[in-house]
Amino acid sequence: MTGVTHKLEEVRARVTAAARRYGRDPESIHLLAVSKGQTADAIRAAYAAGQREFGENYAQEAAAKMTELAELPLVWHFIGRLQTNKTRFVAERCDWCHTLDRQSVAERLSRQRPYHAAPLQVCIQVRVADSTDRAGVAVADLPRLAGLVAALPRLRLRGLMCLPPAETEFERQRVHFRRLRECQEALTDAGFALDVLSAGMSADLEAAVAEGATHLRIGTAIFGPRA
Repeated sequence: MTGVTHKLEEVRARVTAAARRYGRDPESIHLLAVSKGQTADAIRAAYAAGQREFGENYAQEAAAKMTELAELPLVWHFIGRLQTNKTRFVAERCDWCHTLDRQSVAERLSRQRPYHAAPLQVCIQVRVADSTDRAGVAVADLPRLAGLVAALPRLRLRGLMCLPPAETEFERQRVHFRRLRECQEALTDAGFALDVLSAGMSADLEAAVAEGATHLRIGTAIFGPRA
């Protein structure tokens, strides 16, 4: 698994270079290793290289890895489409959820979060592109949902997340991430204490860093293509 170590070093170098280019502290940017479709051995290799935060998309796959890797002090982020029948798994076994986009799901997560655990850290997924076939809350509906989520006792609203359409042009990539940042700034001005922008993947992490991303979700650039 020396390839994982090398690829992690390359990604960290990209993040550092982008942060310095746009006047940001590289230490303020969290790297989430997206491990869906990867083996427990690949995750162990990333852990050995210093990686601690991992993102998973599918509840059943994530649960198996969590059990196999239970001895490692990993931080688990759920970053997949969240259906109501999967909320108990996320509430009980994950540290973060990045894809909250409905009141009903938020209420289930709060109700199912164990009282002995810290509040579940959550981000609201925002639909930054004008397309109805993408997940996420519409920008116009974001303030209402943020207010409802912030009031739930077993959740802690940390920030916003987006999964924009794939763009190859740097400035087009920035447009979507800028819209997410502007949404966060509007909520902050309204009194919400938000400190997370979950944005950017392997192909567009530089654009995300330029627009203030604090959490990058990187899979292919670390692990290579999924089997």
